Amino acid sequence: MTRSPKITIIGAGGYVFPLRLIGDLLSFPALRDATLTLMDLDAGRLDRVADAACELVDHHGLPTVVERTTDRRQALDGADFVIITFQVGGVESYRHDVEIPRRYGVDQTVGDTVGPGGVFRFLRSVPAYQDIAADALEVCPDAQFINYANPMAMATAYLNAIGLRTVGLCHSVQGTTRMLARTLGVPYDEVSYRCAGINHQAWILDFRRGTEDLYPRLRQVMAERHRRGRAAADLLADDGDHSEEALAASTYEGGNEQVRTALMNHFGYFETESSHHASEYVPYFRKDPGTILEYIPERWDYYEICTSHDEQGDVDDQLARLKAELAPSVEYGASIVNAAVTGVPAVVYGNVPNDGRVVTNLPDDACVEVACLVDANGVQPTSFGDLPPQLAAINRTNVNVQTLAVRAALDGDVEHVHHAVATDPLTSAHCTLEQIRAMTDELLAAHADLLQPALRPAPAAAAPAPVPAR
Repeated sequence: MTRSPKITIIGAGGYVFPLRLIGDLLSFPALRDATLTLMDLDAGRLDRVADAACELVDHHGLPTVVERTTDRRQALDGADFVIITFQVGGVESYRHDVEIPRRYGVDQTVGDTVGPGGVFRFLRSVPAYQDIAADALEVCPDAQFINYANPMAMATAYLNAIGLRTVGLCHSVQGTTRMLARTLGVPYDEVSYRCAGINHQAWILDFRRGTEDLYPRLRQVMAERHRRGRAAADLLADDGDHSEEALAASTYEGGNEQVRTALMNHFGYFETESSHHASEYVPYFRKDPGTILEYIPERWDYYEICTSHDEQGDVDDQLARLKAELAPSVEYGASIVNAAVTGVPAVVYGNVPNDGRVVTNLPDDACVEVACLVDANGVQPTSFGDLPPQLAAINRTNVNVQTLAVRAALDGDVEHVHHAVATDPLTSAHCTLEQIRAMTDELLAAHADLLQPALRPAPAAAAPAPVPAR
């Protein structure tokens, strides 16, 4: 690229991630003369992040231009890269995603990937995606879109289907491989691995240190550390760390891994999303409160976390860290932009359409997570081939939900919304078809104002006017 890039962030008013992403971008020297255009519908939240970004640029003496706007079309005009980081509806809509299903026995710790929560988080974002596409195809038709919004597979598949060249990014591959290296006491820069599947349910197929296959030791260590019913506090006590800080840090990933260890024991390979989150995608672990406690002794509830954030404090803390050290995080987004701008190749794990069968035993309309080469030619998925058949079988149970939800949005077919929720493994383990339809109708009604018109419930018929007496 011969000119300075324009990098647009849609949803830039987020409480912490957009600023961390800005820090990643600025950590690459080739991107420091870019124009960063920050867009959010909420001017107050946008100003909080934009002010912090300007302070960061000034602190490090960089030539970066920081723009802010609440006008989506203006933000997209001439963009070379567009990064999507928003969710529609905020915490209030999220509350419906988790509370309505719980009344039917479907307890989601996050509810943003599959299941009723994932389906409706996606569907209420569709009108916004349609509006973005309508503008982008006119004012930045060649832009590379980078999607960080969940549900990753549904959102990325839909954005590509409506004409936006999009790669979806997550940090579960990076996070899981780092956690496994720590668990085995192996320096991360000495580890190599191969991974494929779908977002939040990809599989570590190889895990090596040089020529050494680390899987035999991984199976042994995980079986010893993560026995069913063992609390994270017990594991930390064995490690000699009894602090509340250590327990809090381990609760999400590394301390409660009974679920992923059980999946590895039965299906052969380690999965890339935390045990809390992974337990939502299969029917085995969340059958009743007792079983849940055996596999997940310390609950990690993302809805509760979202309701308790100190947004200004989070931005201030992130800004202080980035002032102290402007270094990239484990996120892939800035690496993609840098590789595309400079032509210096990078390899990332990205979520891409399975067109031409990137993963050959998953459906063509799936969105898959695989290694991708990035250079001046853009994001180029590598051809993986077949997953082990048992892993593809598990993935397909989640792909069913994802592709039906995307089809509902593309066709405006509300019946496919019902079909998507009814094929969810956790939902179908707890509910009858009649209960699933009632639950889905409740969710459609709760989110009606944010859905595309074809998916909104019909208004209740007005009672007939009384016939006057003669």
